[in-house]
Amino acid sequence: MALRIEHAELSLPGNRQENQDRVETLVVDQSALIIAVDGMGGHAEGAKASEVTVATLGKRFKENGAPVLDPQGFLTLALASAHEEVVRLGEGIPLEQRPRATCAVCLVQDANAYWAHVGDSRVYHLRAGAVRNRSRDHSHVELLLKEGVITEDEMKNHPMRNFVECCLGGDPPLPDMSVAPRHRLVPGDVLLVCTDGFWSGAEDFEIATLAADNPDLEHLLTKLAQQAVARNSPHSDNTSAAALRWHAE
Repeated sequence: MALRIEHAELSLPGNRQENQDRVETLVVDQSALIIAVDGMGGHAEGAKASEVTVATLGKRFKENGAPVLDPQGFLTLALASAHEEVVRLGEGIPLEQRPRATCAVCLVQDANAYWAHVGDSRVYHLRAGAVRNRSRDHSHVELLLKEGVITEDEMKNHPMRNFVECCLGGDPPLPDMSVAPRHRLVPGDVLLVCTDGFWSGAEDFEIATLAADNPDLEHLLTKLAQQAVARNSPHSDNTSAAALRWHAE
């Protein structure tokens, strides 16, 4: 039986001259992989870093075969491979100018979701019009929040809100990466991966509408992305997301 899912993807340039984001949805038999990558602005060949990351994750997913027997191990090794490839892009380039990227990736199979991320690209698990889970950014303001220095509301306007603690590429040592445990799915659940240009212009309750009353996924995703660009203008970043609604297997 085919995997019973809906999915939608989009990537808008925002107010930037170049779109360095990349998103992808891949389906192999009974497994699906959604990916969102943000090429780090201000670094050489940010778009190339995103392309290499998506290509590396996709290649490993296709070669691995479905179902993926060790989802967390697969995600860890796939992100490590992507990091190595992006590091290779920067060989011979001064450290501060090397291409880098943040990434969020989610694997769906066997009525379960597994995800991982590096940096401030996010994964959301949505159910019945609410955010059930979301990844926590590898960012300076996230550290301040954990230490109780600032509140969730203060994060949005903090002067260091765009400072990312780790990413793919740059230095050869592996970056910190967060790999989530298994999350059980029920019909109608939506998994979303997105770059910071998307989530920074949308409240959680708005993002959660992707899993409310079975809306048109592509239409609503486009509406949210366009809204994010408008809210962040005239300095809106590339704004990208991929969403998958799980029905059953």
